[in-house]
Amino acid sequence: MHMTREEVTAAVLEAKRAKGLTWAQIAAAVGRHPVWTTSALLGQQSMSEDEATAAAGLLGLDAACVAPLTDCPLKGSLESEIPADPLIYRLHEITQVYGSTIKALIHEEFGDGIMSAIDFELDIERVPDPKGDRVKITYNGKFLPYRKW
Repeated sequence: MHMTREEVTAAVLEAKRAKGLTWAQIAAAVGRHPVWTTSALLGQQSMSEDEATAAAGLLGLDAACVAPLTDCPLKGSLESEIPADPLIYRLHEITQVYGSTIKALIHEEFGDGIMSAIDFELDIERVPDPKGDRVKITYNGKFLPYRKW
């Protein structure tokens, strides 16, 4: 039976919930970083066959789920409209408010170019704070200068 990538993602989410697993636990079984593993299982990265088999085994998924996890995905899972989910909206809002500032500071430090989203790492940490724990998101991408003709 052939499954679509969307069907596999739904099966992953259901199995994760039913088994009470965390993304970090699944990532440990796969042998990759939790952010990358989560992204892959939500359909934004392609896993190796070994990684897909490990994830499917831990989650108790049918063998038909392995192949779609190894396919090259269609990147960008969000609609082009402003997202309604409050957490994703706030990330969008941060880009709206600070995007031009980030761009100006990168250009001042590195020159004319962009930060790679391919040669890229992302990390999320909980930072204890007496006023309420904080979320620390780190983007770490290779600088890619624009070439002049």
